[in-house]
Amino acid sequence: MSEVSKPSVLFVCVHNAGRSQMAAAFLTHLAGDRVEVRSAGSAPGDAVNPAAVRAMAEVGIDMSAAKPKVLTAAAVQASDVVITMGCGDTCPVFPGKRYLDWELEDPAGRGIEAVRPIRDRIEQHIRNLLAELQPTDTQQAD
Repeated sequence: MSEVSKPSVLFVCVHNAGRSQMAAAFLTHLAGDRVEVRSAGSAPGDAVNPAAVRAMAEVGIDMSAAKPKVLTAAAVQASDVVITMGCGDTCPVFPGKRYLDWELEDPAGRGIEAVRPIRDRIEQHIRNLLAELQPTDTQQAD
């Protein structure tokens, strides 16, 4: 059986306090150790958005220990897929990487009622991404 390297995904938004943190948490939750997951921000905030933490807790995902991280060229270079969520031109671009841009509302300063639909859209994006990154178990057995 040959060893296949696991894909790596970097989620980027401006403050790394809401959308990218929720996306990273969903992918980690759904993929386990099958995908290497990173998140970062072009201008990281001081803390993760409490409404995002609450919204994720509602679906059984604990983000309470998450901390915003600064976006580095090294993080981009180490990732196969870079998914931006509103960081614009501040995201470094390297050849050979797959770049996706997910149009998602910024949950900053919004309450839980406004964050839930953003969370749900992120979950759907993550499920679609995971289906692309990981073949089904029956395909892996062939």
